[in-house]
Order: sequence, then C-alpha cells, then structure tokens
Amino acid sequence: MNAMKLVTIICEAHARKPITELLREVGARGWTAFPVEGDGAKGPRHADIPETSNLQLQVVVRADVAATLLERLEKEYFPRYGMIAYAADVQVLRQNKF
Repeated sequence: MNAMKLVTIICEAHARKPITELLREVGARGWTAFPVEGDGAKGPRHADIPETSNLQLQVVVRADVAATLLERLEKEYFPRYGMIAYAADVQVLRQNKF
C-alpha cells in the first residue's frame, strides 16, 4: 500500500473544462467526474438542470500535488466559481497509475 491524497472538488458544472485543465497542469494523471446534487448555503442544486448543476471531480495524487492543487483552486478558482474542495489520506495499490 502507498500513501496518497484523494482530492474531491465539487463545483458548478460549467467549471469542468478549466478545472480539468488545472488538474493536468499540476500533475494529475487522471480524474473521475460525475453529476451531483445537494443543498447548502446557496440553496438546493439539482443535477438534472444543466444551468445550475454541480459536478464532483475526484483525483488521487501525491501529497505535494494535492497541496499545489488546493492552493491554486483557492486563489484562482474559488473567486470565480461556486465550489468546495477537500483532501483525504488514502492508501493505494499500483501507485504508478497515479
């Protein structure tokens, strides 16, 4: 088992392209995305309405990549898009895939 970070980003669906470009820039080798819905400070967000839907992106990366990613999200993307992001410690097999 190898220690890595799982970074989860929940954002407005129309932020998908700039966020996935950022993932590649910081060194992520892949990511998973799916539509999500929920309720929070800005009220309910429904996955079936494209103009107001949310997207969840998950990526497993080294700790240094996670730190860079979260820093850039906070500085460059939080002011422009509705989003949250968080990281968790994970243990992975086949570390070379990440």
